[in-house]
Amino acid sequence: AMDLAYVCEWEKKPKSNHCPSIPLVCAWSCRNLIAFTTDLRNEEEKDLTHMVHIIDTEHPWDVYSVNSGHAEVITCLEWDQSGSRLLSADADGHIKCWSMTDHLANSWENTVGSLVEGDPVVALSWLHNGVKLALHVEKSGASNFGEKFSRVKFSPSLTLFGGKPMEGWIAVTISGLVTVSLLKPNGQVLTSTESLCRLRCRVALADVAFTGGGNIVVATSDGSSTSPVQFYKVCVSVVNEKCKIDTEILPSLFMRCTTDPARKDKYPAITHLKFLARDMSEQVLLCASNQNSSIVECWSLRKEGLPVNNIFQQISPVVGDKQPMILKWRILSATNDLDRVSAVALPKPPISLTNTELKGANDTNLGPLLLPGLALAFHDGSVHIVHRLSLQMMAVFYGSSSQRPVDEQSIKRQRTAGPLVHFKAMQLSWTSLALAGIDSHGKLSMLRISPSMGHVLDMNMSLRHLLFLLEYCMVTGYDWWDILLHVQPNMVQNLVEKLHEEYMRQNAALQQVLSTRIVAMKASLCKLSSSTIARVCDYHAKLFLIAISCTLKSLLRPHFLNTPDKSPGDRLTEICSKITDVDIDKVMINLKTEEFVLEMTTLQSLQQLIQWVGDFVLYLLASLPNQVRAGAGKTCSPLGMFRELMVVIRIWGLLKPSCLPVYTATSDTQDSMSLLFRLLTKLWLCCREENHITEPDDTLIDECCLLPSQLLIPNIDWLPINDGIISRLQNKQLVRLQFGKAPGLVGHTVSSQFDAFVRAPGQPKIDHLRRLHLGAYPTEECKSCTRCGCVTMLKSPNKVTAVKQWEQRWIKNCLCGGLWRRMPLSYS
Repeated sequence: AMDLAYVCEWEKKPKSNHCPSIPLVCAWSCRNLIAFTTDLRNEEEKDLTHMVHIIDTEHPWDVYSVNSGHAEVITCLEWDQSGSRLLSADADGHIKCWSMTDHLANSWENTVGSLVEGDPVVALSWLHNGVKLALHVEKSGASNFGEKFSRVKFSPSLTLFGGKPMEGWIAVTISGLVTVSLLKPNGQVLTSTESLCRLRCRVALADVAFTGGGNIVVATSDGSSTSPVQFYKVCVSVVNEKCKIDTEILPSLFMRCTTDPARKDKYPAITHLKFLARDMSEQVLLCASNQNSSIVECWSLRKEGLPVNNIFQQISPVVGDKQPMILKWRILSATNDLDRVSAVALPKPPISLTNTELKGANDTNLGPLLLPGLALAFHDGSVHIVHRLSLQMMAVFYGSSSQRPVDEQSIKRQRTAGPLVHFKAMQLSWTSLALAGIDSHGKLSMLRISPSMGHVLDMNMSLRHLLFLLEYCMVTGYDWWDILLHVQPNMVQNLVEKLHEEYMRQNAALQQVLSTRIVAMKASLCKLSSSTIARVCDYHAKLFLIAISCTLKSLLRPHFLNTPDKSPGDRLTEICSKITDVDIDKVMINLKTEEFVLEMTTLQSLQQLIQWVGDFVLYLLASLPNQVRAGAGKTCSPLGMFRELMVVIRIWGLLKPSCLPVYTATSDTQDSMSLLFRLLTKLWLCCREENHITEPDDTLIDECCLLPSQLLIPNIDWLPINDGIISRLQNKQLVRLQFGKAPGLVGHTVSSQFDAFVRAPGQPKIDHLRRLHLGAYPTEECKSCTRCGCVTMLKSPNKVTAVKQWEQRWIKNCLCGGLWRRMPLSYS
């Protein structure tokens, strides 16, 4: 049910400067970035530098290490809901907010922060933004995404004028203070600090959760199992441009193990205190430990009727809702004695379902699979996944140092062998299908957690589960790398087809919103199988085509202000689909050419994109005979888009001939665009109706066969080598990696450490999104996509508005949805 996908460790030196920090912390974002801490020992000055390391799960060796500037050890790390900002807090009360520089995953800067001087931070969280999604597992077979995933009414922690959530964070310190920092729209930070209660006491452990009504709940413990676990309601408001904090005491609880006479003094310390989810303040997990063992308890806060004495019942009988209610903590489950727990990881919302959803989920076949457990790591190096409510064992992983002992002698030997390597910090991914652990040597381990949790599943059930989670990532915009860990090559074809079927069942508006995300998803799936890898380039070309089509159409402006409802772009699509003429000039006559008038500089600046459209149409038609022989399927939508763009380009060519695509033709008199449009239209007519796709006739195939003798066919092998790890994890063999050192790719030689676009030494490189040649040895700084490997220049060389509009499409993410990372200048 659990196995190691890969491990990544620091280079072994005689005197290693990397030492694990105490406490060691890590955090996993929805974009599949992992942040963790280590301390760097300076031999000369004999002091420690507190480092924060950020890695992308697809390129774990490409670690970005930043000197945090924290004077004391880092106690907390927290990603925001978008996965683009990171909070770090230390044992001196400093909180820093880190954000990406130029939207680069390997370039971070500290922008703002707050301080509670000299007071160590023990708990930290971003304020809730009010976005909560419910997964309706019982409706996993429904056709509409709106039925499977729906927004839950959940109030933000604090709202600005108009109901917009205010950004900020809340922290709890060791002396019982709660501090809230609010990020104002002008960039200033508004901070306020308040005591949790009048009698301040030591807080060794704390956690933060949120209620649907917009309140915050803080749980605290002084570390002793004989003391109560206290709960407080915290309300944040802004009054006269100042942050105001109100606190209220809630019912507390004593751990069951301390009230049990048999275990009264057995577990003196509470070592872990966690709410089961950030947005579920009524369920809490507690762990008490001694030197060798631990016990875990799960508690739930419930409303219960207060019993009324018979005397008062006779005076005033209690009817229905009038019965007085009281909030009371009740224990849901507890474990037997366990080995000592070293770390706890909880599922992220909304994968962590609520009680009502649990009941519905258990009625479906898919239900038990979508109830992720929580992970417990032990000092013997093992990891257990336990049910999040019953705490029953669901899966177990034995590390190299924690092989299951077979007899008492081996247990004794194991205990006397010295300290074992174990996870000191753990985090589950956002779909709970992967687990990252940092051990006592600072090594990162990536564990694959089977969705079946040890149950034997047929292929259909596994596919349904993965499909449901892929749809969830499609709707939320989360990265789906951790789902790909479980996709076997024989599943790819099925998953792509079923994903397309589900997408086609959605309404037109939602299809338009998700149009690029589903193409990117299909491309990443097709990389995982040798039989579908040829389609990856097609999907990336389609992503590029959709982006070009949207950008070029958006430049068209209606000639008169009092225009009909449809935009020029919509009218272009409508007319091109109605008029099936193979002559480009006859189609062009039906359009209002005055709507296509643009400035000459704008047209010239778009030439590279126009050239790509022309080249791809030529490449597509020239490769048609081979595709027909191979029996490749055709879709109409890209052909229709190409046809529309060729009409627009033809009109723009009348205004500025130099913006037209350049073809190398054997005849000077040949009108290359007319020829290509005629062949493209014939092909488009063959597959125009999705239900009645016909094979191209022999005449069309013969004409396409003649194209190489009429025009020089361009090379469209424009995607670089993908140097990620996911394609190497298919055979379930453990991959060993080292931080800062890229692994050699199977079947490829990588000459430069992180050069994503090596094909052959000295071969010219290309800016894949601007379609500009960078030369064999580029001098411009570039960035590459963490998912598809697409490369583009970091700084824009253009000043034309139309090109800037094109560049804005991928300023934050690549067209495939992947994050950007800066590339080194040494392209040898």
